[in-house]
Amino acid sequence: MKIVVLDGFTLNPGDNPWDAVGRHGELTVHDRTPDELVLERCAGAEIVLTNKTKLSAQTLAALPQLRLICVLATGYNVVDVEKAAQLGIPVCNVPEYGSDSVAQHATALLLELTNMVGCYDQAVKRGDWSRSRDFTFVADPLTELAGKVMGIVGLGHIGARVARIAHALGMEIVAYNPTHRVAPEGLPVEWLSLDELFRRADVISLHCPLTTQNQGLVNRERLALMKPHSFIINTSRGGLVNEQDLADALNSGALAGAAVDVAAHEPIPSDSPLITAKNCLITPHIAWATLAARRRLMATTAENIAAFLAGKPQNVVNAV
Repeated sequence: MKIVVLDGFTLNPGDNPWDAVGRHGELTVHDRTPDELVLERCAGAEIVLTNKTKLSAQTLAALPQLRLICVLATGYNVVDVEKAAQLGIPVCNVPEYGSDSVAQHATALLLELTNMVGCYDQAVKRGDWSRSRDFTFVADPLTELAGKVMGIVGLGHIGARVARIAHALGMEIVAYNPTHRVAPEGLPVEWLSLDELFRRADVISLHCPLTTQNQGLVNRERLALMKPHSFIINTSRGGLVNEQDLADALNSGALAGAAVDVAAHEPIPSDSPLITAKNCLITPHIAWATLAARRRLMATTAENIAAFLAGKPQNVVNAV
């Protein structure tokens, strides 16, 4: 069984060995694969693992030996899953490896927007507090979250964890799901339409997969519905946000702040409008990358391969 990993460096930069995956066949791991080498490196492979390297319909059609695709992530928009289904190739993802880590990071972004710990740390080290005439030094207003409304777009595994944390902070929870509107047990949730959620929420956190239907769901029109004091957080997929529209809203004062861990194009281009936007925090797609989460991702990927080889594929995202 020939197994090829197209872009394994982020999952295992040296601290998360491939042993569990390698037990299932002849394993070749590439740290990164440029688009022009995808077909060459996949040639002859029966199992291909990818994180962000795209597998197009044309590429899949040129790989007659391919039997299984494992996505090293929860989101699987890098694979043409419909073409894979037509060819009888199951596509498996890892649905919940990073839920706790991503929820923790989304909360960290929120608290940095409201409490500005990093900014105040820098101010103290610049000497601003030392020069202050008072025992406390307040340069920018701080925000208390208790009593505010948290809007969750995509109340799945991660969204539910973020909602529980927000509820513990005293926030009211409103949510939008296109389908499956069932709140976790014990969590009070009010279900709203997407536009109404943008009107009501003081904080909006995105936790939905990127699809052709929701590409750019955060756009000029929806941002105009938001309160001027509100915040938006994206730890999901960059393509959910029209980045120029978000930058315009921040720069005009129509929005108090934003925090993103993802970008429409990654790595983020140096001329991205978000880099120079006012009150915009950006982290480099690291919410998923704790060692604990990466170890779970590796283990479940190995389990996905084992289940497929046993004739009982699991975590399949396309109808084969």
